[in-house]
Amino acid sequence: MTTQIFCASTLYGVATLAAALDADCFGPADRRILLVSNNAAVPEVSTSVDEMPGFAVLRDRFDEVLSWNAAISPFHPGGWSPRPDDTVLWERYLRLLWDLGDDHVELAVESIQVNPALALGQIFSVSPVDVYADGLMSYGPTRFKIDPLVGTRVRRLLHLDLVPGLKPLLLTEFGAPAQTVPTDAFLKVLGTVGAAAPGLPELPELPQDAALLLGQYLSALDILTPEEEEELHVRMLKGAVAQGHRRIVFKPHPTAPARYSRALEEAAERLEVELTVLDVPVLAELLYERIRPALVVGCFSTALFTAKTLYGLPAARVGTELLLERLTPYQNSNRMPVTLADALLPDLESGRTVEFGELRDLVETVGFTMQPKIHPGLERAATAYLAHGPADIARYFKRRRLTALGLPGGLPTRLAFIPRHAAVRRVARRVRAVKRSALG
Repeated sequence: MTTQIFCASTLYGVATLAAALDADCFGPADRRILLVSNNAAVPEVSTSVDEMPGFAVLRDRFDEVLSWNAAISPFHPGGWSPRPDDTVLWERYLRLLWDLGDDHVELAVESIQVNPALALGQIFSVSPVDVYADGLMSYGPTRFKIDPLVGTRVRRLLHLDLVPGLKPLLLTEFGAPAQTVPTDAFLKVLGTVGAAAPGLPELPELPQDAALLLGQYLSALDILTPEEEEELHVRMLKGAVAQGHRRIVFKPHPTAPARYSRALEEAAERLEVELTVLDVPVLAELLYERIRPALVVGCFSTALFTAKTLYGLPAARVGTELLLERLTPYQNSNRMPVTLADALLPDLESGRTVEFGELRDLVETVGFTMQPKIHPGLERAATAYLAHGPADIARYFKRRRLTALGLPGGLPTRLAFIPRHAAVRRVARRVRAVKRSALG
């Protein structure tokens, strides 16, 4: 008996799995389990994936739907993993709880480098693993080194073709091949979800051909302050209005505070434009199906690329330059999505696009500077790109990082001590203080 366990934490992820199953990307199985994980900070007060509008039409791909939260209660899915000595006990417990018996288990998980996917890989210690990626992070390197006992069992990376022609870096250190989930299958699945979502009565009332603004709740990730994120949304609104759009739809992040919407409403009133705030949890792609927005605006959301690549809608970015500076540490896994959005989408406010040369060269160089120990083989190509690439690429790399790695664009070796010299830092602070007082 073969049992396939598919772990998902988002409706987008379940849709990706459904499309992969429809396209026969997975082999035959006697039993298929969808293991739902609610990774919200407070799962008890948030909507689980299997309770969201539209889930019902995806349900029939699986024989059962089980809860990972319930299986490990009272622990949180994002923070719990088994102690190494307890993995055998946990496997026995889960086999009993889920009636697996002696079945051969195959895993399909997202984000293998973090829990709950990593925990499942550790518990089912001999099971083959397929990783599916539903976002732009798949084009970046693995966040950190994975235990080879887990990583070497990864058979492949399934991903949507969000950037045509670009191969993901994720898990290539284990030789895992990348396989695209057919776009036609994914769009067909989303079409059925949109047509069968009875819990969304507001959608038909949304203005057609409007500009759609996508919120991401970056302050929850400590990337921006709440005030800065509010200002980012206002910039999106003003930029869309400057492009001639008078009807605006704002889709806030499901966990974002309500005051984000109020700040936009005040700005829309001042600009005398029609603003609709969508307070129903719904995939952005369902809005693409229903209202065909004239413009999609965001920061670095994956939905910008589904709009551009899969639906052929115009998309623009706001705030990526600020994010490139703010992301810490440098190897933050959001760096690759921000880089791709900045490099491939026009800036909403200026209309400017970046000159970065060959996309593969940019991605490999950013990937190397993020994780040089995981991808040492990319050093030579990264060095050549930094030495001879377009001037615009400097925005994607921090001088301190380049200096630490001995790459072009960093400080010369004889001056590398300066950022760490206390006296130099004191002088720099005084100079900045004098400049501020002179300007103020």
